[in-house]
Amino acid sequence: MIGVVARGLVSPFGEGDAALGPLAVGEPAASCVTRDQELVEAGFAKPFVARAACSSFEDAAATSFEGAVATSFDGAADRATVLLERALEGCACELDEALPGWRGLRVGAAIGTSSGGMRSFERLLDAASAPSVAGALAATYIGPLVHAARPTAFEPVSLVLGACASSTLAIGVARAWLQEDRCDVALCGGFDAVSVFVAAGFESLRATAGARGPRPFREGRDGLALGEGAAVLALVREPEARRSARVYGWIAGFGASCDATHLTAPEPGGGGLARAATTAIAEAGGPAIDLVSAHGTATVQNDRAEAAAIVATLGPDASRVPVHSLKGAIGHTLGAAGALESLAALRALERGVAPASFGEGAAVEAGLRVLDRAERAPARTALKLSSAFGGANAALVVSAEPGPSRAPRAGDVVLSRAVAVTLADVDVARLAARTGYGADRIARADELVRLTMAATAALAEAGGAEALRGAGILVGHGLATVETNARFWSRIRASGVSRAEPRRFPYTTPNAAAGECAIAFGLTGPAFAVGGGPHGGVEALGVAADLVRAGVAERVVVVAADEVGEASRRIAPASAAEAGGAVALLVSAARLAPGPWARAARLVSCTLRLEASAALPPALGALTAHRALAPLVSGTPERIAAEVPWGGRAEAVLDWI
Repeated sequence: MIGVVARGLVSPFGEGDAALGPLAVGEPAASCVTRDQELVEAGFAKPFVARAACSSFEDAAATSFEGAVATSFDGAADRATVLLERALEGCACELDEALPGWRGLRVGAAIGTSSGGMRSFERLLDAASAPSVAGALAATYIGPLVHAARPTAFEPVSLVLGACASSTLAIGVARAWLQEDRCDVALCGGFDAVSVFVAAGFESLRATAGARGPRPFREGRDGLALGEGAAVLALVREPEARRSARVYGWIAGFGASCDATHLTAPEPGGGGLARAATTAIAEAGGPAIDLVSAHGTATVQNDRAEAAAIVATLGPDASRVPVHSLKGAIGHTLGAAGALESLAALRALERGVAPASFGEGAAVEAGLRVLDRAERAPARTALKLSSAFGGANAALVVSAEPGPSRAPRAGDVVLSRAVAVTLADVDVARLAARTGYGADRIARADELVRLTMAATAALAEAGGAEALRGAGILVGHGLATVETNARFWSRIRASGVSRAEPRRFPYTTPNAAAGECAIAFGLTGPAFAVGGGPHGGVEALGVAADLVRAGVAERVVVVAADEVGEASRRIAPASAAEAGGAVALLVSAARLAPGPWARAARLVSCTLRLEASAALPPALGALTAHRALAPLVSGTPERIAAEVPWGGRAEAVLDWI
């Protein structure tokens, strides 16, 4: 079992324990969603969000860990960086009390985000002058993690880009590291700040709520409201947890899946989410579920699909078990949502109170038990659900008491020889014929999606499409979707938020390429993206292997893909010498069958390290991730490696079979 021994959190309710909001028997849920001046001035039709309530953002950047570099393009503190920094600081302070000397142990960090340094990205594109290195880095997805003051070096480390499921996936990745003895302490969670960019995207999809605010699972609901926040949990194995000063609860099970049906709409019957949930429950030993911490966005489609998944998972108990959505109170905090909601569920178990969900008085979807007022409930085990663009699903089982521990999975992790594609290899008509997708649909996708699909198609041709079906997919990025983001923002900048393009917005999520490939090739396992620099491909390889070793997936397709254009060159001028491309391979728990993949390698080790602090280079080199995996295409290297320009290393050691 894995214990939660410390936490740091910020939400619209405040910091620390206050961030989870009030929890009193007999009281309704409060809401922090209000009319937002920034969105009003930008011209939004529905300018309602929930801003984080923490100390002055300027003061926070100045008073955090010594040596913080929490600056954006214009020298001001980036809200996302400050939120993450506050959560890291709060968690580290609690760890100092819970496990003195923890900084001398092996500390890993899995941190999720949906939009990274998007506010800085907006300013970078709007500015006439070239950015400094610090300003350019702030505008990337990994920028807040690099700029935030860190309490110690992290190894392993991963930036999880799983859209709205990011921090739930990050908790699952961190748990796998501990189970496989990759580290002694694992920090995990996520962060996101509200930006005009993201708010315009959701409004363009007609997914946002009006003045009444989000009312999850309630009839008459009209959408979500964005929120912002950050949460970091410290996880340790059971022996260390029992020696700590406090245990908030236990992570008993984890599951992840992909709907593989649509880029933005959930599977109507909730089948993919139900698979993730049943996997998590089975891994936890099949406990009775006393509380469901729902994704609960308050959009009609998502709530309806999630209700179906809850009924499919819990059966007759679905009408009895309380279902709670924190998003009605603090908005949808995107990359922070799963971690904040997991902590809210653990608090509910600790206090024996089933929380109320915002929207008192309205009838509830599908007969679920959504409470108008908090009730006394001696619950011991909760199920946490998360879903995201790209069809990604993740589920956790959290408990007030430790349960049975799972034995480590025996056996090697092996990987196939890799295949590579360039833009010249991307033929839309041929891709349509190979995948069953309409050519017009592929043409509407961005270059990053087409490269990833072409690489996966080449992998399927090399080893057979059936070998991929049912696998997961991990996409490693350098700068992820910055080119698509720039195109989306240019339309807003030229014509206003009311002209934001709803067809383009889904492709601004780094999870889009994984989601489209999942649909095209029947990849129903875990599907998300990782990375933010030259090490992104090596990172994807390592996380895929971690999921296989932990038993979360039997096989995972790994694709490192990069689109290079004007936005990439603005962030990293050296990218002008680079071209877009992708490399794909298969990671498996078993020896690959004879044939094209008979020549395989055992993955001896794979690691990524981020130093506690390091001076930024005078200039950023090309930040493309697929180059590091290129040696696997034609050779049998014993080691592959990638530069971490802001301090650290990324490498994998291979033993060819």
